[in-house]
Amino acid sequence: MIRKIRLTCGIICLTLITLLFLDFTGTLHGWFGWLAKIQFLPAILALNIGVVAFLIILTAVFGRIYCSVICPLGVFQDVAAWVGKRQKKLPYSYSPALSSLRYGALAIFIITLIAGVSFIATLFAPYSAYGRIANNLFQPIWLWGNNLFAHLAERFDSYAFYDVEVWMKSLPTFIIAAATFVILILLAWRNGRTYCNTICPVGTVLGFLSRYSLFRVTIDTDKCNGCGLCARHCKAACINSKEHTIDYSRCVACMDCLGKCKQKALSYQLRTSKTGSPQVKQNAPLTSSGQVNEARRNFLTVTTMVAATSALKAQEKKVDGGLATIEDKKIPNRQTPITPPGSLSARNMSAHCTACQLCVSACPNQVLRPSTKLMNLMQPEMSYERGYCRPECNDCSQVCPAGAIRPITVADKSSTQIGHAVWVKANCVPLTDGVECDNCARHCPTGAIQMILSIPDQPDSPKIPAVNTERCIGCGACENLCPARPFSAIYVEGHERHRII
Repeated sequence: MIRKIRLTCGIICLTLITLLFLDFTGTLHGWFGWLAKIQFLPAILALNIGVVAFLIILTAVFGRIYCSVICPLGVFQDVAAWVGKRQKKLPYSYSPALSSLRYGALAIFIITLIAGVSFIATLFAPYSAYGRIANNLFQPIWLWGNNLFAHLAERFDSYAFYDVEVWMKSLPTFIIAAATFVILILLAWRNGRTYCNTICPVGTVLGFLSRYSLFRVTIDTDKCNGCGLCARHCKAACINSKEHTIDYSRCVACMDCLGKCKQKALSYQLRTSKTGSPQVKQNAPLTSSGQVNEARRNFLTVTTMVAATSALKAQEKKVDGGLATIEDKKIPNRQTPITPPGSLSARNMSAHCTACQLCVSACPNQVLRPSTKLMNLMQPEMSYERGYCRPECNDCSQVCPAGAIRPITVADKSSTQIGHAVWVKANCVPLTDGVECDNCARHCPTGAIQMILSIPDQPDSPKIPAVNTERCIGCGACENLCPARPFSAIYVEGHERHRII
């Protein structure tokens, strides 16, 4: 029963957190956004003392329940291990703890985090690693599926679904996410919780606390015959059946061992109580091999249909009305990156962001994308080739669990200056093509751009934009809506520290 409760809670948490990264409507964040905020590392960086205290107490009482229920990467590894275990009769074996590797990885994590080399620290963070996997690998499939339904619904004059654009936000981040996914799958498939007990800094910290937990798995030496069946099914490799000992710093309280012992020598109980012999039934397989194969075939069929439909839809978008090829805009060479309103400064963003990509998933305007610069690799920054930061939107500040983007109201956002517009004379359409254009001035939400004569003494000279940098908030509407290609005639330069105007 305990194992079933743990499995149910873990699957629910994994599903809901995954949906947070897949949801492009912003609907689920209001209901389940708290699941991202109870993750251990984001709670520490956000100085959320209540959540940190809760997780510490939870571990001190029940052991590493966090790793087997709340942490999405941990539950994801359990899924991969379960698939791999089905092909092996006795999949695991006891192995001594690699303490030097565990504490060495923790030391590197802490040093790089303090030193501000955030891209190294974020590679170790479990929640962030899963977030990048979900955002870069799972979300495109989800969006393709949505587009397929939108395409099919349109045939029946239904608009229950709407088409969304699928695009690669950052190639380096995608490669890192894909590599992390493959490595985790291989480790979990072969050896279970290897990552959690050798590399993960959160697992190491909680493992130290779980040594002294009140409730733990206990071996009744009077009933144990040393068969080793429990150790062969322990994905944490922490049960030494020969010496009747358990390494509680590595035990993730998955309860898998309880149902495997035929002698009923294992129980989950108070540390100070006497060893009992509860009756635990062995769990039946969740699905048959035929069902698994059928599910795989269905998945491949649906994926192929989605990819084909998306490719056809992409071809339709390459032309404007079937007449002219649309040339994509290119990112200007900004001297200072633009960070979202609420992040306060580039330094605050770098110090608190775990690069989980939740804000990137939540951005409805396609403004946020992972950085490709080495010092803040994978952390979000703003660019306006596909959209601009609408003044009425504050979604990214509402979902950030680590305090990198502080909650900000719509009113405060409209007075926060994250950058300022810069005019590029060589690209401006009135001067290059001799046509009238006031897109930048017409769409500026703060009225920071005015059209003036390019030659003051000549009333019939082309009008060009003049930027009032004191009123500009850096929303990027001018840059995004500028018709110049491939580089806009006006772009936003970021501010190291945000200003209130």
